[in-house]
Amino acid sequence: MNSQIIHKQSKAVTTQIIKRAASHHAKTKEALLPPLMLYRRILRAHRMLPEIQRSVGDKYVKNEFKLHKSTDNPLHIVGFLTSWQDYLHMVTNGEWQEGTLSRSALDKMSPQQVGQLYELMKETERVYSGEASVDDKDKK
Repeated sequence: MNSQIIHKQSKAVTTQIIKRAASHHAKTKEALLPPLMLYRRILRAHRMLPEIQRSVGDKYVKNEFKLHKSTDNPLHIVGFLTSWQDYLHMVTNGEWQEGTLSRSALDKMSPQQVGQLYELMKETERVYSGEASVDDKDKK
């Protein structure tokens, strides 16, 4: 019985956070998509990418959404959803090929985020060179 009440309360809190995020984003641009819908649309958009980019992108998106699944800070949720929605527009419009990271965007990142970006770059280089990834080596 208690688990049902907790589940309903957590679902209500999640719904409330999503509504706040959507109303905030609607004032600035357009409505934010709910996390699951955004996640699915990104993975569908990746189908248009070449196989290598799709593989790396799918793994990265899945990992990021999994890591942020339990975030309960509304500001972090809005920022996370906004960034991924911008990414979705970039991929959908084919702008990913010319995509570069501005110096100001890099300066705003935390050391942890810069580290993640570096790891993503190294993994991408490994995929392009045909080497096995660190994860693949661990599985053997």
